[in-house]
Amino acid sequence: MSLIEEKMKQLPESIAITETGITIVWDKKNSFIYPFKYLRLQCSCAGCVEEMTGKKILDVKTVLDNIIAVDFLEVGRYAIQILWSDGHQTGIYPFEFLKKLAENDQAVMRIK
Repeated sequence: MSLIEEKMKQLPESIAITETGITIVWDKKNSFIYPFKYLRLQCSCAGCVEEMTGKKILDVKTVLDNIIAVDFLEVGRYAIQILWSDGHQTGIYPFEFLKKLAENDQAVMRIK
């Protein structure tokens, strides 16, 4: 498989904002719901993570339980940028990162 074909496999088939989170369909066998608050806490922008050390600086207590994604934008062919109800919008969530969350974290719920 070529590098281009491999990268294309990493692209989701669809992304949608639902009642409980962001739903990503990766392929016919792999669909996941990423809960809003969980995903907001995963933000790795410079306002949420110290750039030099990688230490999280986002105060978890400032992220409300009822936070929701208002919208999202595609960033090239490699990520999404989520616009949050708390006004935060600088985080970029690469597809590779989102796939790893789905594979390795109990907070992400498989739906297919």
